[in-house]
Amino acid sequence: MGLKMHVVLLVLLLGVLGVLGAPDADEIKSLPGLSKQPSFKQYSGYLTVAGNKHLHYWFVESQKEPVSSPVVLWLNGGPGCSSLDGLLTEHGPFLIQDDGTTLQYNPYSWNMIANVLYLESPAGVGFSYSDDQKYTTNDTEVSMNNYLALKEFFRLFPEYSKNELFLTGESYAGIYIPTLAERVLEDSSLNLQGIAVGNGLSSYELNDNSLVYFAYYHGLLGESLWSTLQKYCCKDGKCNFSKPDESCSPAVLQAQQIVYNSGLNIYNLYADCAGGVSFGTSAENGRLVVHDMGNNFINHKWSTLWNQKLLSLSSFKSLKLDPPCINSTSSAMYLNNPYVKSALHISPNALAWEVCSAEVNLNYKRLYMDVKAQYLKILGAVKYRVLVYNGDIDMACNFLGDEWFVESLQQEVKVERRPWLYYNGETQQVGGFVKEFSNLAFLTIKGAGHMVPTDKPIAAFAMFSSFITKQPY
Repeated sequence: MGLKMHVVLLVLLLGVLGVLGAPDADEIKSLPGLSKQPSFKQYSGYLTVAGNKHLHYWFVESQKEPVSSPVVLWLNGGPGCSSLDGLLTEHGPFLIQDDGTTLQYNPYSWNMIANVLYLESPAGVGFSYSDDQKYTTNDTEVSMNNYLALKEFFRLFPEYSKNELFLTGESYAGIYIPTLAERVLEDSSLNLQGIAVGNGLSSYELNDNSLVYFAYYHGLLGESLWSTLQKYCCKDGKCNFSKPDESCSPAVLQAQQIVYNSGLNIYNLYADCAGGVSFGTSAENGRLVVHDMGNNFINHKWSTLWNQKLLSLSSFKSLKLDPPCINSTSSAMYLNNPYVKSALHISPNALAWEVCSAEVNLNYKRLYMDVKAQYLKILGAVKYRVLVYNGDIDMACNFLGDEWFVESLQQEVKVERRPWLYYNGETQQVGGFVKEFSNLAFLTIKGAGHMVPTDKPIAAFAMFSSFITKQPY
């Protein structure tokens, strides 16, 4: 056999082993629900970490020169919510339609200019699972497993290992992303360029405190309750709504009742509540509807009682943690379709897909009450771009709390707060407001709730584009 034939065989063998590039077995050959299959490649499979945890990923290549486009990791929050929600309802290349079977192409998909990796994390979320089916975890373990998943991804896709890398996410990813970045920035083999966190939980105390102000100034509390809050919770111009004493607690709980239990959509104050208004917690027909974030007013005594109540209901057969006022039925219908699961190479060991996992959420140990140290470490390296962005009508992780958090980092101001503009068709519009510091920006998106790209897809794409291309907002 000639030398040339040896080389050909070696190349073919390496290709089969996946050393030269993307794993062929994970490629999505035909995705149900599309009228026409995409021109870009996409992959779905598992990244195995810690020996027994199999994290499901869905990777969509960039529609613009994937070889040179950055790799963007996206994580949804919860903890316990699936990043496929980000793909199918926020900024993925195709969006699920109300029929639960059809996908429509998204002209403002983030993979127009980036390779996007949607990771379902931790194990127990979405189609991710562990061999021992134990789903108790914590912030530190999750950050390590997300790091290991990234390493495994680049092992499977070595052609992208030198591309620019951005870590992004929303909601509880306010904890996931900076704690992951802390690990990634110490690994010189990963070409980290920056992080972006949308409507993130950055500090429980600031989130709790700011929410009461947000509620009052958006007309929710009324003058009488506000006066009571001022009288019992504030002293010398400083209010403490996050750790109220006995005299302050009743007023804070009253404010909390208005925000969460009066039928408002906590994810978008001005949007309707999907399915109409139901008051409080219900466990009808074996289905538990709760406030999924678990982030707000965590220091109150009732938080412990609340969690005990949820755990006592966990014997319900089809316990499901659905974000209130958010209808995830179409996504669940689509992803649990056997043809879709087959196309996505979903393991038979995976649980049925749901937007958020109650088991993961209720067994999750939160170790960080804020991520100030992580942000200061990232910013201290002086080479990473950081974006904190908020839809300004979200109450789950409101803009004011994140603005206070960014200010608390005490970075040098480069550009004072100003409106930022984007093109909506032929006209320029105000997207929101931005304040820029050294390597850090705080940006609001006007009229968007918790899921910014769902509410304001054009503005969100303009923001994302400026962020990853290092252009001014």
